[in-house]
Amino acid sequence: MEIGERSESPVGSNKSKSKTPRKPPKDSVLKQKSPAEFFADNKNIAGFDNPGKCLYTTVRELVENALDSAESISELPVVEITIEEIGKSKFNSMIGLADHERIDAALYDDFETDKAREKRLAKEARIHETQAKNAALGKKVKESTPVKAVKGRGEASYYKVTCKDNGRGMPHDDIPNMFGRVLSGTKYGLKQTRGKFGLGAKMALIWSKMSTGLPIEISSSMIAQSYTSFCRLDIDIHRNIPHIHVHEKRENKEKWHGAEIQIVIEGNWTTYRSKILHYMRQMAVITPYAQFAFRFSSDSPDKNVAINFARRTDVMPPIPLETKYHPSAVDLLLIKRLIGETSKPNLLQFLQHEFVNISKAHAERLIGEMGSDFSAKMPVKSLTSQQIVRIQQLFRQAKFDDPSGDCLSPAGEYNLRLGIIKELHPDMVATYSGSAQVFEGHPFIVEAGVSIGGKDVKQGLNIFRFANRIPLLFEQGADVVTRTALKRINWCSYKINQTQDKIGVFVSIVSTKIPFKGTGKEYIGDDISEIASAVKTAIKQCCIQLKSKIVKRIQAREQQERKRNLSKYIPNVTGAIYDVLKEMSKVHASKKGRYDAKDVELLKKISSDTITKETLSEKLAQHVEQVDYEMALEYATQSGVNEEPRENFFIQSLEADDHKFTDFHSPVFVFRLCQ
Repeated sequence: MEIGERSESPVGSNKSKSKTPRKPPKDSVLKQKSPAEFFADNKNIAGFDNPGKCLYTTVRELVENALDSAESISELPVVEITIEEIGKSKFNSMIGLADHERIDAALYDDFETDKAREKRLAKEARIHETQAKNAALGKKVKESTPVKAVKGRGEASYYKVTCKDNGRGMPHDDIPNMFGRVLSGTKYGLKQTRGKFGLGAKMALIWSKMSTGLPIEISSSMIAQSYTSFCRLDIDIHRNIPHIHVHEKRENKEKWHGAEIQIVIEGNWTTYRSKILHYMRQMAVITPYAQFAFRFSSDSPDKNVAINFARRTDVMPPIPLETKYHPSAVDLLLIKRLIGETSKPNLLQFLQHEFVNISKAHAERLIGEMGSDFSAKMPVKSLTSQQIVRIQQLFRQAKFDDPSGDCLSPAGEYNLRLGIIKELHPDMVATYSGSAQVFEGHPFIVEAGVSIGGKDVKQGLNIFRFANRIPLLFEQGADVVTRTALKRINWCSYKINQTQDKIGVFVSIVSTKIPFKGTGKEYIGDDISEIASAVKTAIKQCCIQLKSKIVKRIQAREQQERKRNLSKYIPNVTGAIYDVLKEMSKVHASKKGRYDAKDVELLKKISSDTITKETLSEKLAQHVEQVDYEMALEYATQSGVNEEPRENFFIQSLEADDHKFTDFHSPVFVFRLCQ
């Protein structure tokens, strides 16, 4: 038999004929998921962990979209949020399902067996018997909580969430894709924004589809638009496309502009009530130029909540500007994308116009450093993969000026201070805004405020964190702000008691790229030295300002204490001195003693009752007042704290629309000149 020939046997031939080919296992079949399907399966990535968190995140996303929309047209935001609790019967009628009574009670999770009921009743009887004995013996009887029956998982709770704003509105034809297509949005450029994932209301719609099956309703109108766009839609999870029920134009009689979004979801108001209200309060702190109206309505009137967060100022931060990428912050994929999108024909113009901080002279030097394969006039579209790698390597090693913070829009010391005063009513507050710094080619600005005392503030450190003017409420322990405030600030050196004083620490970080840890975007890690250093500096600067105010307060308290101690002895001292002077005047009258002319004049006044105990007491009180003032002035001079007299000033009402104003901005105030 030659090599390569195959021997055949009758037995082997029969086996091969009778054996059927195996099918590949299901796990090896290649499958694909749409973005919508992926986020539906992994909804915790977007903050939709449980029904309570889903309700909180839905409110948060709708409010932040409303603020972005109003700020984009420099309109003072007016945001109305309503959460309406929907009972089981009403929800069933909304989806066209008839109410159904239980047929087999034992089938349900909260069913209590006869044996369990007897055990519960026996336990309740023993408790009552013990209470009766204690009452008979005269002992104090504590109120006992009733023994709970079998607790099941319970029925789902449903809520209708409505958010209305006075913002830009949405183009009629874009509404379906803006709400019904995941990872589509207007915030993907390099710009300071409240969100960038393209999820937001889309994730709330996915949760609505998963928990209730009901569509979302959107009403929108743009400025000077004669009609209102109305759209009712849900999302095709598997294809990641909107499923439109109604999309029509309606008459806009009120000339309203903005958006109103209504969605029905499963949620849990009871467990996340405090988080939602805390979020609204912090949002009112960081955006005092916005007006919020929050309502929660239920069938039980005692559960209803109505809170208005009034506007405190009409001064808004500037609109954040879209900027270009810094050379040190790009990778190969980004360079390739910029090459594909650029309108510049050659390499020189591409480097000069598609990146920040590369001038024409600098671009020519970079091209010369790349080697002989590169030239200033070479078409940028002709660059090979190897040449792109060379550009990226040079970008990582070359030196570039840091990007400026001109594209950022921090809240500003003025707004931060107003927000803290408006919501917390502290005894004293200090604010600080740092200069722009850079992390991995992205500029960032840290602002901070520290307050002492206030309404609804607990003893100790109360930390409020903001990123791109969004409150961060979860995962506080690992955040750079919390760790800095707890571990890196020596509060005692600033006359602040960390455990007993009511301390509010407010830190706001804005950047074109916030380095969140994790996909939930809930905290900023403590491992970024640039940000940690900037946060520490901002908080310390606030503490330095507060120290001078606290010293003044200590000075005033000590002054009052000195005055009180000296004034307490005035009656006794007055009586003793007057008795001595009276006795001396008698000795002088009997000519048994000799005194100086000055003393004689005083003794005559004592004898003639020109000087009495009352006049002496009054003179001593004046002396105490004068000595106390001189000591306080000397103390203030030595400590470097001096209080100049202040004059009253008056502020024009915001409602005065008849006047024209000119605003002069300062880090801590805005001076308005009425023309």
